Amino acid sequence: MVIRRVAVRQDGIVTRAQAIAAGLLRHEIDTLVRSGRWARLARGVYLVDAACGDGPSRQARVRAAVASLGPHAVAVLGTAAELHGIAGLRATEEIHVSLPGWAARTAPRADPALVIHQLQLSPGAVTRVAGIPTTTPVQTVADLILRLARYPAVCVLDSALNREKITRDDFPAIAALLRRRRGAVAARGYLAEADGRAQSPLETRVRLRCVDGRVPPDVLQYLVCDPDGYLLAVGDMAWLGARIIGEADGREAHGLPEAVFRDRRRQNELLCAGWLVLRFTWADTLRPDYIPYVVREAIRTRTHPHHHPR
Repeated sequence: MVIRRVAVRQDGIVTRAQAIAAGLLRHEIDTLVRSGRWARLARGVYLVDAACGDGPSRQARVRAAVASLGPHAVAVLGTAAELHGIAGLRATEEIHVSLPGWAARTAPRADPALVIHQLQLSPGAVTRVAGIPTTTPVQTVADLILRLARYPAVCVLDSALNREKITRDDFPAIAALLRRRRGAVAARGYLAEADGRAQSPLETRVRLRCVDGRVPPDVLQYLVCDPDGYLLAVGDMAWLGARIIGEADGREAHGLPEAVFRDRRRQNELLCAGWLVLRFTWADTLRPDYIPYVVREAIRTRTHPHHHPR
C-alpha cells in the first residue's frame, strides 16, 4: 500500500494531504481514526498502524508537530539540538517550533508540549534532518547559547564540537549571529570556553567546576601509557605534575556491572603505574566547591606527601 510506504519513511506518520494524494477519501481517513487503526497526533497528521507497537517515537511527535503547522514551520532551539544529536540540555517533552509572525498568531496550540516562537531566520539558517525542517547546527547553537546559563551553554558547544556538528571554523559565523542580540556578551564568553574534547556534558561540567575553583586540568583526553608504551587508559582530564586522572562517571557509561568491573581493573592498572584516579558524578557537579576541593587536596598530598595541615 502506497500510504504505508510513505509512513515508513516518516517515522510511521502521514499527513492528511499525503493520504488523499495516495487515493484515500476523507471519510475513509476519518473511519481509520475512529476505529483506532490510525491515531491523530496533530491537526491533519496521523500515526499509521496505531494499534501496533508502543505508540509514536519522539521524532514522530516532533515531525507531526512541525508538519501540522504548515510549510513555514521550523524546529528550533532545544528541539533542533535534539534532532541534530547535540547534547547538553535537560530532556523535556517540549517541542519548539518557529513560525513567521503572521502564522504564529493563528497557529493551533492543541498540544500542550508545543512551544511556538517567532525567530528571525534567513533561508540559509534552515536545513532538514530526516526530512524535518530544522535550523542548521550553527543557527541552533547561536540561538541556544543566547538563552542559556553558562554551564548548559558550554555543554551544548562542547557537544556540537565533539560530535562534529560544528567546527571552530564556524565560530565567526556563530559570533556574527550573536551580534547586537540580548545576551551576546555572555554568549561570546561561552565560545571562548568551549572545548570539543569533552565527550559528555558531565565532563564539561566537571571541567568548568575545576576552572571556577582555580584548579583547571592540564589536558583533556589524556593518553596514559605504561613504560613499555602500552595504552592503559584515556583519562577524561589530567593534572600532569601530580599524576592525577579525573574521571566523569555518568550512569550510562559506567553504571552497568561490566563497566564497573572494567573501571576497577583500569583503576588498579593506573594506580600501579603511579596515577591517582578521582571519580566525579553529576551530583558532585551540583556542589560548587566540592570538586575543586577534592582536586586541590589530591594535588597537595601527591606533591607534598609528608605535609600535614595544622
